[in-house]
Amino acid sequence: MSPNSILKVFLPKNKKVFFPLFEQAAANVVAIATLLVRTVNSTDTAQRDELYVQIDDLEHIGDDLTHQIYLEMGKSFITPFDRQDIHSLATAIDDIADNIQGAANRMNLYRIEDFTEPICKLADLVLQASVDMEKAVLELKDLKNVRVIADSCIRINSIENQADQVFDRAVADLFLFEKDAIRLIKYKEILATLENATDMCEDAANVMETIIVKNA
Repeated sequence: MSPNSILKVFLPKNKKVFFPLFEQAAANVVAIATLLVRTVNSTDTAQRDELYVQIDDLEHIGDDLTHQIYLEMGKSFITPFDRQDIHSLATAIDDIADNIQGAANRMNLYRIEDFTEPICKLADLVLQASVDMEKAVLELKDLKNVRVIADSCIRINSIENQADQVFDRAVADLFLFEKDAIRLIKYKEILATLENATDMCEDAANVMETIIVKNA
């Protein structure tokens, strides 16, 4: 069997496995972030409880997709790009979902009823960053539109900076004006987890920028 024939045995499988898994994982994050935005904008307790369940379910799906990527990486002789980058990107995407679910879980467990403007703003920023992350991931399969990936990564970095500012101002206001120490702790934890979700989006963007450079 010629070297080209050998390569054909591996390459089609990689393209059919890795990229669809990444695309599914990215789409799943957007779905979770969308549910989060719906949650913080809902005034219906029963509806929020249902949304919390849906977020949990999607986070579990994300875990399964990440696990599948790790398994395929172990089984594949040839991978579409560097193994460390595959691992880092899969982990970053999973971490976005984990932090979104973590914030939602705290809202649920703490029985938060008053979703403040900073919480709603951070939820919106998480969704925006997730949408751009998915746009970039969709271009990884052929790397023909690297400008789309680069632009999405730039926007994610800008969104993360906005999230830092919202978080810092919100925490400062909590310490300045909130007299209930327990309430302060609850809200600070939720804000921190939401802000961390944007950090994870930036981590994913950084990995994709590295992939572009390595494959230029």
